[in-house]
Amino acid sequence: MTAFFMVFTACKKDEYFQDSGKHDPAFKGTTMDYLDAVPLYFDSLATVVRLAGMEEVFKSDTLTFFAPTDRSILRLVRELNYSLYYQGYDTIKTLADVPQRIWQKYLQMYMFHGTNELKDYPQIDYNLLNTYPGQGYLSWFGTPMNIGVIYNDDNGVKYVGYRQLTLAWIPDPAKPKDNWIIERIASCNITTYNGVVHTINDNHLYFGFSAYLFISDVIAAQENGG
Repeated sequence: MTAFFMVFTACKKDEYFQDSGKHDPAFKGTTMDYLDAVPLYFDSLATVVRLAGMEEVFKSDTLTFFAPTDRSILRLVRELNYSLYYQGYDTIKTLADVPQRIWQKYLQMYMFHGTNELKDYPQIDYNLLNTYPGQGYLSWFGTPMNIGVIYNDDNGVKYVGYRQLTLAWIPDPAKPKDNWIIERIASCNITTYNGVVHTINDNHLYFGFSAYLFISDVIAAQENGG
């Protein structure tokens, strides 16, 4: 079965859970093993990890990983091929048609050094960022991101409800509070032998946050011979 086929079967999967549910937080294996153990949601993601040349990192480095589901890769590939076709470039037939450095560039946006669970992140209120701003972090290769925990309301009482982890991409470091792309975490605190996995809500539109930038990188690669 090719990676391309795995991407496009992702659209047939059952709707993924939208917020945290009960689960066994301890997985007996590495973070790479965990992705391989849940192919219903992460088969294409596991392929991307390998194509990015990051498999050993996911097996041995200490890593906090915000895992996007396969549907974000499916939507990205569809948008990529649509744009490539209408601009006169070669469409991709398998995930391996995208250069390794591009997969690596966008995969690392979800990767962070060290191990952090929900309890380790500060509160964020997107309506009161001056008071509850979450915290800025640099991802694996230094992309500015924000991570925070929403304290939801309950029965009209502010901040006493369930807590939900969020990850946001900061497009312009010179304007660190502008134009964030915010993703909520569906399930958090899966611990592996070498880290922690937080699964992003299945509504995460595009792997890599920006389809436009990803497409631009693929076009540049084609124009420069790969």
